Amino acid sequence: MKPVLVLVGIQNDYFPGGKMELANMEIASTNARSLLDMFRYQGLPVFHVQHTCLQHSAGYFLPGTSGIEIHESVGPLPSEPVIKKNFPNSFRQTELLQQLRSLKASDLIICGAMSHVCIDATTRAASDHEFKCTVVQDACAACDINFRGRTVSAEVVHSVAMSSLAFAYAKVVDIGQLI
Repeated sequence: MKPVLVLVGIQNDYFPGGKMELANMEIASTNARSLLDMFRYQGLPVFHVQHTCLQHSAGYFLPGTSGIEIHESVGPLPSEPVIKKNFPNSFRQTELLQQLRSLKASDLIICGAMSHVCIDATTRAASDHEFKCTVVQDACAACDINFRGRTVSAEVVHSVAMSSLAFAYAKVVDIGQLI
């Protein structure tokens, strides 16, 4: 079976100057672009997933703002589906599962943002739907989080998310292992 690339949430608000800037997002998007170029060159399927926040209080990915747009570094071609979602899990109340099944997809290569939220939720759901998942960890990004008055660095957040996925849900690799 041919792999399918799923690019999750690589949107303007996650980049410098955006409403929810992530650590290393530019590096992650550069690596995601390398994957995208490889998939396009090989004629393999690509899905872009675009998040819209329905609660205005979220402060980012708001309808009608430039922050919601997929970043130019991985902009979709007209032939590439854009799955619009409102939840961390890219399968929840979207057409992603149906479209992947219509392709008879079995192997997913997943990357994007945020490592500990949308990448985590999407990968776990994909695994539950019996897809073989590979997460390209250096094409993903996270942010510092505050938990119980303690700041946890983006690097630690990302590492914990990737190690959790690698334990039971996905093969977690560096981009160099795929390209």
